[in-house]
Amino acid sequence: MTALTDFKGQLNITDDEADDAVLTRMITDALDHTGSAIGADAQLSYDELPGGLRRAVLMLAAHFFENREAVLVGVGTNELPFGYADLIAPHRKWVF
Repeated sequence: MTALTDFKGQLNITDDEADDAVLTRMITDALDHTGSAIGADAQLSYDELPGGLRRAVLMLAAHFFENREAVLVGVGTNELPFGYADLIAPHRKWVF
């Protein structure tokens, strides 16, 4: 499976290809952000990630897709337990 196929499954999008370019950009942005968050030395490749990091990338990309503006007005939010931060934590490089 590809990142785009997995992401469409995450979002429950069927065969519609209308948003493929947007979805692909969201995946790329989520990979870049996750790479920075864990201190990766090189750009992350979705196909080479372990399952937990793949799930984290999909969660973050879905967040980017669903929330395309910098500010949400009138919406209460809570971070899910065992969410993005918990999924990337075991892979994070700590440097002092």
